[in-house]
Amino acid sequence: MKGLVLSLVLVTLSALCAQGDVPVQPDFQEDKILGKWYGIGLASNSAWFQAKKQQMKMCTTIITPTADGNLDVVATFPKQDRCERKSMTYIKTEQPGRFLSQSPRYGSDHVIRVVETNYNEYTLMHTIKTKGNEVNTIVSLFGRTKNLRPELLERFQQLAKEQGLTDDNILILPHTDSCMSEV
Repeated sequence: MKGLVLSLVLVTLSALCAQGDVPVQPDFQEDKILGKWYGIGLASNSAWFQAKKQQMKMCTTIITPTADGNLDVVATFPKQDRCERKSMTYIKTEQPGRFLSQSPRYGSDHVIRVVETNYNEYTLMHTIKTKGNEVNTIVSLFGRTKNLRPELLERFQQLAKEQGLTDDNILILPHTDSCMSEV
């Protein structure tokens, strides 16, 4: 456990240096972020994202509280001819709306911030992902429905560009009905 805490502290410090001053939703209310969301937009400067973005489609994400007060985040998405699930635990920090997470499967650490949300329509998230010496930026747009107002899509793209991402790094995920009822 000591190793995990030290690892998360080091990740937090390196991510804080990498991300500058990314805001967190003022007066973040965790209970209102719970429930089902659709993945609407994704932006990243990672090589993995560039290689896979042509196959990516909309996904569903379910956020639920854990017994120890953190958040379980489960995304279900179409992958080839099946539905795949990816689970992460978002560990709360001293700042409401900022979380830490690790992916032992991929060997990466994440600092996640809920940048902006109105809870019943959309959520914008910013993530710094660290894997070894590689540090990547991820900006995500989630909606309570599959369709969001054009100005929210524009706000997502604006936030991504403010974080140094380019048009080539930004993807509005294509709609699909595949795997949407699997959650």
